[in-house]
Amino acid sequence: MTQSAAAAAPAAPDRTVLDAFEAAKGFMPLDEGLALYAAAVRAAAPGLPLVEVGTYCGRSTILLADAARAAGTVAVTVDHHRGSEEQQPGWEYHDPEVVDPEVGRMDTLPTFRRTLHRAGLEDHVIAMVGRSPRVAAVWGKPVGLVFIDGGHTDEHASADYEGWAPHVAPDGLLVIHDVFPDPAEGGQAPYRIYRRALASGAFTEVSATRSLRVLRRTAAATGPGA
Repeated sequence: MTQSAAAAAPAAPDRTVLDAFEAAKGFMPLDEGLALYAAAVRAAAPGLPLVEVGTYCGRSTILLADAARAAGTVAVTVDHHRGSEEQQPGWEYHDPEVVDPEVGRMDTLPTFRRTLHRAGLEDHVIAMVGRSPRVAAVWGKPVGLVFIDGGHTDEHASADYEGWAPHVAPDGLLVIHDVFPDPAEGGQAPYRIYRRALASGAFTEVSATRSLRVLRRTAAATGPGA
């Protein structure tokens, strides 16, 4: 996309997309969603794909997809669709509506597909069903944006960061959700990878909206910690 086309990109998703966002299952509030959308519009401008780690039911995916559509690129979203740790039975964020009655395990993939359909964005998303580190290991091109919103243990957050941060193109964006500097507000794994990204010297902070942090790559990747 040219600079003039980027300048003409919408400042917010259209009403159909916003309605689908608000109707979708998920945990991202609107202000964070709009900040993610703004980052995606900027990152999609060169025509590079946008990658999301942690699809769940597609609430944030459709924001990336709408930005990708406007730029003539695509959003790629990665999830095993079996739910993260805190979404399992007996935990705070468990939703029995997304349990597959035949296998007795969570399966958010059908709900995600309905979210895309409602938003009219099925043609602008590639859904990759699998574990993030395995997908990252076979990924072969730079991306304009990586949005990390997957598992919230140190093991999973670190693997997502190590797998995907090196794929962010120069001047591309790394976006991390659920960054809580105060442990009383939430788990610390996303905060730790956020601090790690800044300490690497490869990223500088662009914006903060509640728990959403947007970082810009300022140097080429030098290894898994970049």
